[in-house]
Amino acid sequence: MRVIVIGNEKGGAGKSTVAVHLSVALAHDGAKVAVLDLDRRQQSMAHFFANRARWIEANGAVLPQPQRIGDIADGAALDAALADAAECDFLVVDTPGADTELARLAHQKADLIVTPMNDSFVDFDVLGVVDPVTLDLVRPSLYSETVWEARKVKAAERGRSLDWVVLRNRLASSDPRNRRRVDERLKALSRRVGFRVLHGLGDRVIYRELFPFGLTVADLGPTVRPVQVSLGHIAARQELRVLMVELGLMARPMAAE
Repeated sequence: MRVIVIGNEKGGAGKSTVAVHLSVALAHDGAKVAVLDLDRRQQSMAHFFANRARWIEANGAVLPQPQRIGDIADGAALDAALADAAECDFLVVDTPGADTELARLAHQKADLIVTPMNDSFVDFDVLGVVDPVTLDLVRPSLYSETVWEARKVKAAERGRSLDWVVLRNRLASSDPRNRRRVDERLKALSRRVGFRVLHGLGDRVIYRELFPFGLTVADLGPTVRPVQVSLGHIAARQELRVLMVELGLMARPMAAE
């Protein structure tokens, strides 16, 4: 089983959106997937999959359902949950937008950490500190140190490190100068602490519209159309498809509509 942790200590970066899309896409690809929501206050991922179960039942739909792991209160319960999901191919963990003990433990169990961030220095501040005059990178920030510590623990316990990917979500096309500045600091930080940078999910209405149904663009088809769709949803499916391949989670494209 590969453990995928979606982590970022800042709220609003798109963690839950990425988590549910990766989980559902993997399930559509034939993988056996378990999901765990460690954000005990917000519970966006847990609500998504509860809504998914209700929508599938109400509509008589045939869609893959990941195994849902219940509430986790401490490290012992986390270890037990990992043992219970051991027969799965993947465990996808959504973490809160805060530094918690459970989130740190989950990072240490990860094989892949995916960190979504929006296109701004507000989000970059979670990863690295820049000089306020020159905008030069000064040092990694606390979250980067958390991942660094998780890497050390993983290497000591299992003899291998983990893969860390930063996803550039919701890229703005109207401010190329700001994007270039963020890009340059991300590249400098990636060389220093060792992560890959990928384009994530765009700011698409279809992602938000499908969320309350417990559905993603990977579910859309002739019999699954809860909202009006257009050619734009094909672009969204392709965006997700490319992301899955670049993350190394899918060797072939998802099935076409």
